[in-house]
Amino acid sequence: MIEVFKTNVNDDEHAKMLIDQILFDFSQYKANFDLDDCDRILRIESVTGYVESQYFIDLLNSFGYNAERLPDDPSFDLSKTNTIFHAIQEI
Repeated sequence: MIEVFKTNVNDDEHAKMLIDQILFDFSQYKANFDLDDCDRILRIESVTGYVESQYFIDLLNSFGYNAERLPDDPSFDLSKTNTIFHAIQEI
């Protein structure tokens, strides 16, 4: 399962720190930021199933950032973008 969040993270160093924390807490997850996107997207993929969305919202809030889960877009074909999740983006 993949969840996508709109954030206000705008610093590569903080994005990397948040990714490190996510991977420490959820080693079975894959995560990356797209800070070039206007919504400063955080993508989380769980290879085992359900993504605990509220955890990520709370985690970013604890570091002074906002996160909002973006609704599913049924017109979005994930199979065409699956390669972005094959590796964790190093920032």
